[in-house]
Amino acid sequence: MESKSPFFEEKQYHGLNTHSVVRRLLLSVFCFVTYYWSQNPKPVNLEIFELGEYPGRDNSGQLFFVLGLAVLFLSAVLLFILHMKTTVKEGAVFIDGSLSARKVRVDLKGIASAKKIRLRPSIFNRPVYNLHNKGRVRFYTYGNDAIEMTTRDGLIYRIGTQRPDELLGVLEQYIRK
Repeated sequence: MESKSPFFEEKQYHGLNTHSVVRRLLLSVFCFVTYYWSQNPKPVNLEIFELGEYPGRDNSGQLFFVLGLAVLFLSAVLLFILHMKTTVKEGAVFIDGSLSARKVRVDLKGIASAKKIRLRPSIFNRPVYNLHNKGRVRFYTYGNDAIEMTTRDGLIYRIGTQRPDELLGVLEQYIRK
């Protein structure tokens, strides 16, 4: 008998991945600095390096301003786009992806163990959904914490979460049964 309300539910959004936000902000700052340089084309001589005169004589620098605004707008929109929703209901973990991604169901009766792990912080941690690699299936949006579930068949599921203790507590209740 399936329960209507979930025991655990978490939504993770694309725009909250810290490293991606930093990369997008650096790109937009580059665009705004280039726009400023195009509007003030005089050479700049600093002690560390010398920035020459802007090579263009037309209004092409305005393209950088528009591009910088577009990157900032994209960053704001990504804050509202759902990447992954993790739900634990009676007897299963459901991981639902965004757009056309298939819904993944992991039966809790087949779970041998679950533990909290710390992911290696990296600039290159990109959001992944249902990535199969070396016997592991990874689901990650942002953060450094994850739950690693091992099935009786030896398959490892790594689910990135912002509330690892709560998710682990719910999973351990099912594993003990």
